[in-house]
Amino acid sequence: MHTPDTPDTPYDLITTPLTASRAADLLRGALDLEPTERGVLPHRLPARARAQCADGQLHMAESQPSGVRLVFRSRATVVELDTLPTKRVYVGAPPRPDGVYELLVDGRPAGRASASGGNTVTIDLANGSAEHRPGPVGALRFAGLPDGDKDVEIWLPHNETTELVALRTDAPVEPVPDRGRKVWLHHGSSISHGSDAAGPTTTWPALAASLGGVELINLGLGGSALLDPFTARAMRDTRADLISVKIGINMVNADLMRLRAFGPAVHGFLDTIRDGHPTAPLLVVAPILCPIHEDTPGPCAFDFGAMSDGKLSFVATGDPEDRTRLTLNVIRQELARITTERAADDPNLYYLDGRELYGEADFAELPLPDQLHPDAAAHRRIGERFAERAFHPGGAFADTAVRS
Repeated sequence: MHTPDTPDTPYDLITTPLTASRAADLLRGALDLEPTERGVLPHRLPARARAQCADGQLHMAESQPSGVRLVFRSRATVVELDTLPTKRVYVGAPPRPDGVYELLVDGRPAGRASASGGNTVTIDLANGSAEHRPGPVGALRFAGLPDGDKDVEIWLPHNETTELVALRTDAPVEPVPDRGRKVWLHHGSSISHGSDAAGPTTTWPALAASLGGVELINLGLGGSALLDPFTARAMRDTRADLISVKIGINMVNADLMRLRAFGPAVHGFLDTIRDGHPTAPLLVVAPILCPIHEDTPGPCAFDFGAMSDGKLSFVATGDPEDRTRLTLNVIRQELARITTERAADDPNLYYLDGRELYGEADFAELPLPDQLHPDAAAHRRIGERFAERAFHPGGAFADTAVRS
């Protein structure tokens, strides 16, 4: 494995400015590229969708490039990338690790790095305030790559907003030709986004995509899988061969919707996707196990007692006696009912209970560290199990790795 290092002497490299037009040829997994003063900011929702919601959580989540990667073909043995990350600091909470960039050469891990510098957002959860401080551009360097033509991928941090400035190499770069792999479009919550994963290639969707041999577009949006119509329209308008939606945990912990509205909202979300993808395999995934919300509704809140001890944790605060409120068990029942009813007219619609990916035995072995999000080991388990159930024979996405 090649690790990044810093040059001690000057050297000549070819600079590829990452303008919106140039980056479009090299970036995968982004739905929009916003030109900036320095370069380009990848977005996972298009501008029209972003304009329809002023929620700061959504805007932070969709600008964090989970699943977004630079992909090019080159003989380069040295690769440098200038980026402007935006790092988050939570008042009273343990420091967050810097975002991780992962390098793949011909699909194999070849290096990891983090960018220094960058902007900083300091967030006070007690009063909801946020202070923004600008910072300098940071640089990454990967050296010692094997000579010869090869596919190079740089996966951007899944949990750190990343503005791309410039790419430098010691040989020309060109876009990777279309290999004919099918495109998997996935939408979900912070778990799909990759919260607490070890890096961008080991979020559970990234792992599952690698095992399934497909190209990933990850619309996992932390705190924002809320059946928003603009997200459904973005999925409708995005080219995809395979589609999945993981629905549930955000509906509970945001306490945004009552049972009466949930069913019609699910139908509307699926209808909109089907407007653009009438026959694509569409897999509806119910929530994984989360004990605090199995039978207790939201809203979910920070456990400030745990934070005072230096730990980030969450608690459920809803009334379990209120039958109009959503819990994870209620949502699983509704999703199973809805998909069964719709499947009578939609033979390419499938359902997966998320507890097949992470259930009671998994919680006993790999508990959720903050009561809400799986850790790195659980991400790997979820990704492997999803691949087994979706891409293997009999699964919703079986025999679909290459476009016909």
